[in-house]
Amino acid sequence: MSEVDLILRNATVVCMDDAFRIFEVGAVAIRHHSILDVGHEERILKDHASEEVIDCSGKTLIPGLINAHTHAPMTILRGLADDRRLDVWLLGYVMPVEREFVSPEFCLLGAKLACAEMIRSGITCFADMYYFEHAVAEAAAEVGMRAICGQSVLKFPTPDAASFEDAMDAGREFIRQWKDHDLIIPSIAPHAAYTSTLEILRACIDLAVEYDVPLLTHLAETSQEVEDSRDQYDMPVIPWVKKAGLFEAKVLAAHCVHVDEGEIHSLRRVGSGVVHNPSSNMKLASGFAPIYDMLEAGLNVGLGTDGTASNNDLDMFEEMRLAAFLAKGTTGDPTALPARQVFSMATRLGAKACHIDHLVGSIEIGKRADLTLIDLDTLHNLPRFDIDQESIYSRLVYAAKSTDVTDVMVNGRWLMLDRRLQTVEEKPLLEQAQQIADQIDAFLAEREGSVLSKLIAIGGAEQEESYEVQIKLSIPDPSPIIQKLESQAFEIIRTAHYREYDCYFGFSDPTQGRLRHREDEFIDSEGNIYNVRYRLTLAGPAAERTYPNSVLLSRSRFIAPATHSLRFYKEYFQPEETVQISKDRLRWLVLHQDEEFFINIDQILKPKLEGWFLEVKSRTWSRRDAERKAELISDVLKILEVDASKAETQEYPELIATQGMDG
Repeated sequence: MSEVDLILRNATVVCMDDAFRIFEVGAVAIRHHSILDVGHEERILKDHASEEVIDCSGKTLIPGLINAHTHAPMTILRGLADDRRLDVWLLGYVMPVEREFVSPEFCLLGAKLACAEMIRSGITCFADMYYFEHAVAEAAAEVGMRAICGQSVLKFPTPDAASFEDAMDAGREFIRQWKDHDLIIPSIAPHAAYTSTLEILRACIDLAVEYDVPLLTHLAETSQEVEDSRDQYDMPVIPWVKKAGLFEAKVLAAHCVHVDEGEIHSLRRVGSGVVHNPSSNMKLASGFAPIYDMLEAGLNVGLGTDGTASNNDLDMFEEMRLAAFLAKGTTGDPTALPARQVFSMATRLGAKACHIDHLVGSIEIGKRADLTLIDLDTLHNLPRFDIDQESIYSRLVYAAKSTDVTDVMVNGRWLMLDRRLQTVEEKPLLEQAQQIADQIDAFLAEREGSVLSKLIAIGGAEQEESYEVQIKLSIPDPSPIIQKLESQAFEIIRTAHYREYDCYFGFSDPTQGRLRHREDEFIDSEGNIYNVRYRLTLAGPAAERTYPNSVLLSRSRFIAPATHSLRFYKEYFQPEETVQISKDRLRWLVLHQDEEFFINIDQILKPKLEGWFLEVKSRTWSRRDAERKAELISDVLKILEVDASKAETQEYPELIATQGMDG
């Protein structure tokens, strides 16, 4: 007889091992943080002894549930701006609030609240991706939960990183600090294909492979994301990220709503885990993931709640029930995704998707003691039928609720006993969260006049590269520059001729930036118009840095299609002033030292300005790249034999105002 630290007896043990064993009167022996033995109570008590033997009173003992995708700190944003389109919700409300309020303290508080909620839902392990992920890891470790924590990386500035290089540096340091922790698995998390560049993905892949940690991301969540990928890369999201080498890492991909049969098999072959988020996908109208086809193909699919800002809770019982019902409803097959299979997604299959099935996901010898006790002797669970032993899965998936969870253990440590949390106190956390919510309310009230929010609200707004470097010069004659360009001084990628009609909207608050409505007429070689494009562009405040030769570094811009009349936009945005400019533009996209630059020659037609203007500009997501391009612009000017001393530091509306022209 062996001595163990703890024996749990008199429980219906649902093992979720390869054989899907169930012990009606079962017991589990635990030593240190691991399961030493599991089986019928009579044998366990005969083979093992312990000073602590707990009678589970006939409750059901299951492996701790695994929430395979969430954003834990977003508990503080629960219910923020509900019932809006994804772009309006995310870009118009969530991201501005995050930029203003998200900090390490915010993330620590939000993550602790999330841990408390997840424990009450029987969750013992969660996969998270957010900002200041070290704070999420600290919260989980302090509370005692197991977590895969992904440091987010995006191509534009975030609350914890001014550039993606900063995010990568933070990610590397985070992984180094938390690698080999008993509860925390650090990882890197490029947010999505559409918020990354090839350079970002490669950097994240290399880091994940170097440290042998998971890589978390969102893939193919919306149909628009897939269409945009086709337009930009001539292929859908999954083939593009595969070509980029993403699956060299241990990928955990959230959503994968819009994937076809070939992409499903591709995901299976590369060993990627996929996370189904039924509540979030339904609430945001992202679509219905083909989960039945994924499981039939042998793909490892877990379940996730997503963040509480897009769900609005962290209830895995709700996700299990909804996942089963959605599969049946979308396939028209009531046998699709039966209870045992969906319960597997929340346990053993979820662990495989997260690449941690060697640790958790089932009640087996050698696995960590991550366990949940559920009381199924409740009004909504009775009566019960035992003619089919596997009917317990139906009770767990179709009838059980998170309120039925009574006890939760992680790594052999009790986090909840008899519905009382042991490692976290909810009340002070809720009080602090409400204080932040009150501040967010006040902040949003002030933002009602936000030009960006209004731009996003009318749809289609996209953020362009984070940095733009440019120089503008007045030139008496464009002919020498055109001759230089035509003499192959640069490798020319493409050329274009436009007639542009711009209306600039100015606002009393300069931090709002400047909004431009543009009508582009595309002119062919014979001077005929062959296409017309309408766009809105919101540029940030004036240049934030000046380099030698008056090269300006500006912040990013947002663009959106202009599908309404100019009169509509004037009434909608209510600018303080407007300036209208029309010009003729010749444009070249050239390559210089492997970097792309736009060279524009503009003639201002109305109001009339004498001479022409030369613009040399480039955009990038990288601060370091911006600095290099600022230096290269000087080279471009030398090749064009242009005197940089004539640089203009003003944009066209200011130039016109300076010359006393009334637009």
